[in-house]
Amino acid sequence: MGTTSELPVVVIGAGPVGLAAAAHLLERGLEPLVLEAGDGPGAAVARWGHVRLFSPWRYCLDPASRRILDATGSWTAPDPEALPTGADLVGEYLEPLAATGLLRDRIRYGTRVTAVVRDGADRTRSLGRERRPFRVRTRGADGGTRDVLARAVVDASGTWTRPNPVGAHGIPAVGEPEAHGYLTGPLPDVLGAERARFAGRHTLVVGMGHSAANTLLALTALAEEVPGTRITWAIRGGSPRRLFGGGSDDELPARGLLGHRLRDAVDAGRLELVTRASIDELAPADGSVVVRGTGRRDGTDGPLDLAVHQVVGATGFRPDLDLLREIRLDLDPVVEAPARLAPLIDPNLHSCGTVEPHGESVLAHPEEDFYLVGMKSYGRAPTFLLATGYEQVRSVAAALAGDRAAADAVQLDLPATGVCSTDVDAADGAEGAACCGTTAEPGPQSAGLTLTPR
Repeated sequence: MGTTSELPVVVIGAGPVGLAAAAHLLERGLEPLVLEAGDGPGAAVARWGHVRLFSPWRYCLDPASRRILDATGSWTAPDPEALPTGADLVGEYLEPLAATGLLRDRIRYGTRVTAVVRDGADRTRSLGRERRPFRVRTRGADGGTRDVLARAVVDASGTWTRPNPVGAHGIPAVGEPEAHGYLTGPLPDVLGAERARFAGRHTLVVGMGHSAANTLLALTALAEEVPGTRITWAIRGGSPRRLFGGGSDDELPARGLLGHRLRDAVDAGRLELVTRASIDELAPADGSVVVRGTGRRDGTDGPLDLAVHQVVGATGFRPDLDLLREIRLDLDPVVEAPARLAPLIDPNLHSCGTVEPHGESVLAHPEEDFYLVGMKSYGRAPTFLLATGYEQVRSVAAALAGDRAAADAVQLDLPATGVCSTDVDAADGAEGAACCGTTAEPGPQSAGLTLTPR
């Protein structure tokens, strides 16, 4: 087979973690090639650019990436305690980083990865497998197919393109695909570009993560300005107390304030809360969509038959594993994260601030030199922070460079929170109850994920 050492390490995704992976690989003397489906760095982050993160800049900058930026002499680091928006993260950090001389020619935009395989071998072939390079199949913006050979693959493609359905059973509700025109993504720009869609209309928000909280608070602000704006909030669990959070005990003040403001809105009756909700059917009808199922309203269990103008599905995400069908993965059967990582991130046991430091040895799969990193490595668990992803790729790069000691010396300093305890129904976890993402600051629509997808 010859040697694969001359081949690049392919990094899938030019989001914060993907670009950090490239930076760490370069510092280790390895050649990265970043493949990005979007037309620029942080394409998924740009989709929620109106959102403000609740993690300050000091948790959002990767050390190796910062060293590349500092070396240009033209980049000014942001205030480490300021809270960036998604647009800030792209414009003030990712775009300048991707434009540096070290990275500019190592990123291919408009290049979607459709499959990762071992060259000349499907997943059933074992003999000499580890000596074969990876073959990464891509589809360009023009629809053309191109294959790239790689010595290793680091998949930092995130989960943004795979939102969970609003249906109660892990699959879309009956009629959900046909009702797509009435569904929004998890972070609509309620107070900005999409204001007209929500003003004076009835919106159902499904989910109990910080994305849901962000949208609910934006809608309550809109309701104060525009009469007739109605809000219903549906959660699968019996209580929203986990999302209300740790308050003053939270080491990220903006995260604690978010839960406090949402609890006040519920207590004041500014929105209707449906608990133990199970959405079974969506039926479009005369400019609205009828949501059918069951739920508890005003303390009474019963059928749910609710006509609304749109549904915000803030139900979390799941990884796209289709492109990895020929790769030998060892995934947890519950959260679809690497099997050794899953117990460390289980949302029934951990918040993002209590995840143990982990690196390459925890992320490794039976397929040698293949890694899932960043948000995608967490599978369906919503407890990811950017700082976690940066330490992941630092460790992976060290391992690929043969520095075992550095790969194993993982350290992580995360902000703690008093939320995400185990006294909440396990079903809540399916709603993306992330501990990692939204501010309660007025101004641009407040919320934001330091769980950056791609």
